[in-house]
Amino acid sequence: MLPNIYTKEEIEILREGGKRLNFILHEVAEHVREDVTPDELNKIAKDLIKEGGDQASFLNYTVEGQRPYPSALCVSINDEAVHGLSKDNFRKLQEGDIVNIDLGLTHKGLVTDKTLMLGVGKLKSEDINLIETTKLALEAGIEEIKAGKTTGDIGNAIEKIVKKRGFNVVKELGGHGVGHNVHEEPFVPNYGKKGDGDILKEGMVLALEPIVTSGSGKIYTAEDGHTYKSEDGKNVAQWEDTVLVTKSGFEILTR
Repeated sequence: MLPNIYTKEEIEILREGGKRLNFILHEVAEHVREDVTPDELNKIAKDLIKEGGDQASFLNYTVEGQRPYPSALCVSINDEAVHGLSKDNFRKLQEGDIVNIDLGLTHKGLVTDKTLMLGVGKLKSEDINLIETTKLALEAGIEEIKAGKTTGDIGNAIEKIVKKRGFNVVKELGGHGVGHNVHEEPFVPNYGKKGDGDILKEGMVLALEPIVTSGSGKIYTAEDGHTYKSEDGKNVAQWEDTVLVTKSGFEILTR
């Protein structure tokens, strides 16, 4: 299936949705602290989405072979790479935890996607470095976006930063197109060679999401059927933004 190219009218809706998503996610981030549970964070996100008249893109989202995802907000803690369940998760956050909050927002029928990576209290220096490295990798990947470039250019830039700073990307997971659906073509790997992969075209919308660990990068699916965790128990960090491909470069829609 070919990647979607979005019209000016659709891009304006995505801009509006991206701003709303950014606001909501930062509001939720204010509550990431000791003794708060993922379930409480999920309820805050749901309430804010409802107030704005929008929908939670992830709630009841179905991937082939899995039951519908039961949360609006993904809350992934420490060795959880992505898709950590927040509904009915009453495990209280503790000092030293690193926490990823991931939210998709459907505004006027179009989806934007973003994550923030946070820490609870005092963190280990390795975890601080891991979070900073992943953020730098996201920025490096975004800087590669321009009509005529490739997904391989993006992945190459991300992996260079990660490897240089002594970490590994989780190769089984990556970025993707977004807009009409939560996941669209193309897949955007967080590794690769310059010039490889899909060619970027003006009007494409991508969710870039480097997923980085201090361990091997190998993952498995937890018993809940949704959460991906690192095989070696090492912590994982993720940052994500939704980005429009333009003729001259890019526009970040979720900041």
